[in-house]
Amino acid sequence: EENGHQDKRLKSDVDEEDAEDQNKKLPKRKIVLLMAYSGKGYHGMQRNVGSSQFKTIEDDLVSALVQSGCIPENHGEDMKKMSFQRCARTDKGVSAAGQIVSLKVRLIDDILEKINNHLPSHIRILGLKRVTGGFNSKNKCDARTYSYMLPTFAFAHKDHDVQEELYRLDTETLERVNKLLACYKGTHNFHNFTSQKGPRDPSAKRYIMEMYCGQPFVRENVEFAVITVKGQSFMMHQIRKMIGLVIAIVKGYAAESIMERSWGEEKVDVPKAPGLGLVLEKVHFEKYNRRFGNDGLHEPLEWTEEEEKIAVFKEQYIYPTIINTEREEKSMANWLNTLPIHDFNSSAVEMQTNNKNSKKSSDLEGSDGCGDDSD
Repeated sequence: EENGHQDKRLKSDVDEEDAEDQNKKLPKRKIVLLMAYSGKGYHGMQRNVGSSQFKTIEDDLVSALVQSGCIPENHGEDMKKMSFQRCARTDKGVSAAGQIVSLKVRLIDDILEKINNHLPSHIRILGLKRVTGGFNSKNKCDARTYSYMLPTFAFAHKDHDVQEELYRLDTETLERVNKLLACYKGTHNFHNFTSQKGPRDPSAKRYIMEMYCGQPFVRENVEFAVITVKGQSFMMHQIRKMIGLVIAIVKGYAAESIMERSWGEEKVDVPKAPGLGLVLEKVHFEKYNRRFGNDGLHEPLEWTEEEEKIAVFKEQYIYPTIINTEREEKSMANWLNTLPIHDFNSSAVEMQTNNKNSKKSSDLEGSDGCGDDSD
């Protein structure tokens, strides 16, 4: 009996070795993976090789690629070997419903199922397509669409004493929010909306195609709304600061004229909204699709068949995380309390000089909304 068990165990080991040998013989192909993930508890998307203390989405992804047999172990240690490239480097805590990564893999049988088997449930690979050998998901991407889900009490005027659960956004305020968001459309100098970029840095100029806030809806007794923004590319913290400034204006802390001023050369103190509600919705490959999408060899990078899976993932993992974390940790409510600390009338340099002493004594210094750009 003991020998029988021993034989079975050895047989399964042999089967695994055979499968591994078969995998090694498979040629590597350039593909893209459609990913969705809930970013809570992660230090962003991009892997920091050699730094295990900050867990990233890519740490879990690479581990699953190795364990499933898609890539050799040494490719996991040196990601250049598999030509790995992510489309967007999402920040700490940011989620994604339509992230795209490009890489070379062995096209094993049931590849998606096998990768997902080695991933936690809040990270899923929802689709896969073959692409051209030289494809790079970051360089070939024409535009990115993000959404930002926030409780609507963020737009309540500072002079009104509101109860968060009872607050409902009126049509007039929503119209004003949308009028302000529309001001971002076009090309502007966003040096004040990120860190470490000067006003004359050409890369601080960014093109925004659309930005608007949708109709509010109620979840768990709190009213939420979703802001959508589509742009060619975004810098670190740019979207959160764009939204933070609009909130400051609508709440009555800053004059509307601050928007024009923020695109000028002077340093303006722009508050950064919490990262919690930010979601990478979709990445766009219009030029690539026009050139290769109908060449008979490659599929266009469109994910209409996966849309239902994306919607289900958002309902199951992304929205509940945002709603529950907001209710438990009150990230938006706490951040709103930091807005009075900002000086929206003078430049940030003047503000730092004038308020040095008061800032030293403030417990809120360096918190998410105080202009500290280290996440």
